[in-house]
Amino acid sequence: MAKYSKKAGDKVEKAVHEMHEGTLESGRSHKKVTSRKQAIAIGLSEAREEGAKVPRKKTASKRTVAKKKRS
Repeated sequence: MAKYSKKAGDKVEKAVHEMHEGTLESGRSHKKVTSRKQAIAIGLSEAREEGAKVPRKKTASKRTVAKKKRS
């Protein structure tokens, strides 16, 4: 079974296209996006907001967070 829906793929494709055109901006700072990875992340985030099938964001485990707090 596919991990990502067609809608998610379309959103990512649109975001990468906008990045190449120079019209894609990041969220709050509204700075121009030049990184391909960032463009993909923005596309997936938009798809997630619209309810498309996208895996959850990777987050640090509780164990990792606890280790960082100790040091």
